[in-house]
Amino acid sequence: MALVPLLTDDQADPQARAVFDDIRACRGTDHVNNIWRALAHDPAQLEATWREVKRVMAPGALDALTKELVYIAVSAANNCSYCLHTHTAAARAKGMSEAMFRELMRVVYLASQTNRIAIGLQVEVDARYLAPPAG
Repeated sequence: MALVPLLTDDQADPQARAVFDDIRACRGTDHVNNIWRALAHDPAQLEATWREVKRVMAPGALDALTKELVYIAVSAANNCSYCLHTHTAAARAKGMSEAMFRELMRVVYLASQTNRIAIGLQVEVDARYLAPPAG
């Protein structure tokens, strides 16, 4: 259960409704996800977050599916059920297969395990990895 009510379009103020309209237009859907409806209580934060989502998730050096896979991995590490569900659906829509999802979860598991070992043992980073990349 959400800690704040999810605002309907009618309950949201004009600034939040404008963001809802932009979400619909950018995504080509009538659906506005619950995260945006929760954020609508703070229209400035809603607008800033949506602007950052559009900027970061826009086409760039990483393709859209890779960005969704990274989002899933971080969401798994952070135990964010909401983001796991929404970004897994987005990744599937962008072509993620069940085999890719299973393999991604194996990588998340391995990284979590080896991160904990390295943290627990306070292993120093090899000098060769500390140097700035060439070029």
